[in-house]
Amino acid sequence: MSQESQIFVNPPGSPRHRGSRESWLSFYWRRISGQLKKEVSGRPENILLPKDEIRAGLKRMNGSPSLTWLGHASFLLHLAGKNVLIDPFLSDYATGRPPLGPKRYTPPALTVDELPPIDVLLVSHCHYDHLDAPTIEALAGKENIQVVVPEGLGAFFSSRGYECVSELAWHEARHFDGLKVTVVPAVHGSARTLWDRNQTHWCGFLLEAQGQSVYHSGDTAYGAVFKEMGKRYGPIDFGLLPIGAYEPRDLMADSHVNPEEAMQIALDLKVKTFVSMHWGTIVLTDEPQTEPVERFLKAGRRAGYDEKDLWVLKVGESRGLI
Repeated sequence: MSQESQIFVNPPGSPRHRGSRESWLSFYWRRISGQLKKEVSGRPENILLPKDEIRAGLKRMNGSPSLTWLGHASFLLHLAGKNVLIDPFLSDYATGRPPLGPKRYTPPALTVDELPPIDVLLVSHCHYDHLDAPTIEALAGKENIQVVVPEGLGAFFSSRGYECVSELAWHEARHFDGLKVTVVPAVHGSARTLWDRNQTHWCGFLLEAQGQSVYHSGDTAYGAVFKEMGKRYGPIDFGLLPIGAYEPRDLMADSHVNPEEAMQIALDLKVKTFVSMHWGTIVLTDEPQTEPVERFLKAGRRAGYDEKDLWVLKVGESRGLI
């Protein structure tokens, strides 16, 4: 079977696609008509750091292992002396045809021009809020950036001038002078149009450098695969896990975890520090926008985490990884 015609699937034991046709039509109609934004209440306030604080935080890291939340699922990491950019969504709209589609209400921490030189670029899947074509096209240094993506996504980057592209299957790894990047399973799906559903794969990433491990889940639902991953890769020092975009549950349970399920992934993987992401940036689903953090912190306390190990960052905030 050629790669062009291959249909990718989730791991065994993953939840199945649910929801009636009427429920999906109602959900999509609310998104298209703009009613979803009117219905969703409680957007977080003061979530974005001022630019001078963002710059000061980056400077304070002084080249040590660190992460900076750029908003949504986007992170800038500094590991093994390298700048690693993950799922950079720095545009105003999560769509291929702006101004149609979801518009972010919290700006990104940095514009493309404000990013430092990028050494490694990781993109977990093709959805517009993770694979942002304007950002990918605008990045400088394409001839030198090491790109790691799941199966089927390599051509997207090669056709835009990237020369060092690794397209990996789950559990495959690449080494970059002290930094190991492993593509790991996720429970999700892919599509950028109505005609390419699941024709490219989806994944998370495990980064290992200088005795530290950092896991970025990409988008995922909860499934049996995480207990298996915990046995294979755990314990993990820092887990970057999604806590938003989960309602209505009958429609989202096969593709997005809720905060309690995200916490179960952390427990399965033996994550020491849980870094919350995928909230506070853009309205994708029905839950109030401050609810994910409230539920995340409650779930973390129930799971036995100390509050210092439950990170709720401001957009643009940098923290050390040592």
